[in-house]
Amino acid sequence: MKRVVMPGNETVAHAAVAAGCRFYAGYPITPSSELAAEMSKLLPKVGGKFIQMEDEIASMAAAIGASVAGYKAMTATSGPGFSLKQEHIGLACMMEVPVVIVNVMRGGPSTGLPTHPAQGDVMQARWGTHGDHPIIALAPAFPTEIYMETIRAFNLAERFRNPVILLLDEILAHTYEVVDIPEPEEIELVDRKLPPSGLDRLDFYTYQRKEGDPPLLPNFFQGYNFHFESLAHDEMGFPTTDPEKVAYISRLREAKIEKHREEIWKNDEYMLEDAEIVIFAYGSVARSAKEAINRLRSEGIKVGLFRPITLWPFPDQPLRRAVGERKVLVAEMNLGQMVYEVERALRRDVFTLFKADGTPISPVEIMDKIKGELI
Repeated sequence: MKRVVMPGNETVAHAAVAAGCRFYAGYPITPSSELAAEMSKLLPKVGGKFIQMEDEIASMAAAIGASVAGYKAMTATSGPGFSLKQEHIGLACMMEVPVVIVNVMRGGPSTGLPTHPAQGDVMQARWGTHGDHPIIALAPAFPTEIYMETIRAFNLAERFRNPVILLLDEILAHTYEVVDIPEPEEIELVDRKLPPSGLDRLDFYTYQRKEGDPPLLPNFFQGYNFHFESLAHDEMGFPTTDPEKVAYISRLREAKIEKHREEIWKNDEYMLEDAEIVIFAYGSVARSAKEAINRLRSEGIKVGLFRPITLWPFPDQPLRRAVGERKVLVAEMNLGQMVYEVERALRRDVFTLFKADGTPISPVEIMDKIKGELI
């Protein structure tokens, strides 16, 4: 293991290459631009391809194209760029294409606050593209965790043949911190499963599989005749409006994620054993929450933290098990988004601390909220 000092954006770039990423398409946008700049340096050294596209829509399309050709592919953006990518994220969901999308969140809507942090895209990460679709979204909070969760994002994308969204914010992206980088042999990598050899190449059922599994799609240019389609399709990939066939493939798309939620969920629980109050926070806000907990504990106030690292699928069952009937404070850098998932999971109202003015939630603000309303 080696220790290096670098900001979150560069950490993601180095982790992506370690995960096997060999294609990056993007368009510069604050505060994610450093990630693209670093990929432009790293990928040529390992035989990869970097391309700056004309806009965010084309960037997402290029990443999908590279992925179906067999490359592990990534794109990154922020704010308005994430909005522009949504139609093609839906395309990747429909065609079941593995790809990693990094969204460094900033203040919005529209061009908003380009150089300031926010957590306003967490619901967009789940429901940004139209229609019913499966999605995985991860939200690391600490430097080494950013590295490892980037690798996990690629592993999940490859395993489930699905887009995976990695959510940072401006603070995490630009803060220089110590990152512990494991040796290559210590990193577990997952590659997409391909069809076995010997199949009849003229009778290939592209999307047929057991419920709960991803499809075994071949990479382009490997000799198979098969069909990719953005329209609702049957098990051979051809367009259909047959309700039974549409429902069947839709169910398969959802099941490959839903049946493996326990394996996808990842959470951090801090000082929950004897806590009387639980803070729910993610990303950089969770760092303020940990500091607030340490200070409150020194004053005899028993507070703990439930931090989801996997935001989607939402960890409703782990949250219920961890929290029980204790008081809950949800702290977010937005005007209320994940709080509704927390209340849905717990089936009750919770206390809230929201902030969407371009400044981070501080430990003092969390402490004041708890002392003023929860005790």
